[in-house]
Amino acid sequence: MNEDTWLVVGLGNPGPKYAGNRHNVGAMVIDALAERSGVRLRAHKAGAAAETIRVGGPGGARAVIAVPHSYMNVSGGPTKGLASFFSVPPERTIVIHDELDIPFGEVRLKRGGGEGGHNGLRSISSSFGTKDYLRVRVGIDRPPGRMDAAAYVLKDFSSTERKELPFLLDDAADAVELVVDKGLTDAQQVVHAPRP
Repeated sequence: MNEDTWLVVGLGNPGPKYAGNRHNVGAMVIDALAERSGVRLRAHKAGAAAETIRVGGPGGARAVIAVPHSYMNVSGGPTKGLASFFSVPPERTIVIHDELDIPFGEVRLKRGGGEGGHNGLRSISSSFGTKDYLRVRVGIDRPPGRMDAAAYVLKDFSSTERKELPFLLDDAADAVELVVDKGLTDAQQVVHAPRP
């Protein structure tokens, strides 16, 4: 594939047991992008489910959307495998992940930076040998009271959150499309703008 291809990876854990977990919100955003494009992800030899789409419809930029088949803490192998297979450099790789430091319902964009204790990001940084890839950070909020963060991310969204979840997934999918279409800086101005 040529140099205008993007790789968009949504992080999560495999299997129905984890499907509704907060930790799986990245994979849920990929499902939303697949639905928008009318495609189904297919098994790829890199150890992921993947499919190529056109962002923003026919004539839009080409992007490979994918969910690793591996557990979150070893997401780096499949992500690097896809990047190598499709010749996509880290700076055109977008990783969608859950973020404890952002309130539920908000989406933030950034390039590089620390992993904030996120094992999926740590694995990808290690496999790429750089942190200089793009992140779509989907806010899931901090755990209530003294609940352990690791336990919290592996719980399903609450019933109240589930009512709002489709809007959050849509916002995150919009954010991915903006990054691909307009670049990070312009996308940040839209996504990070205060809501009316």
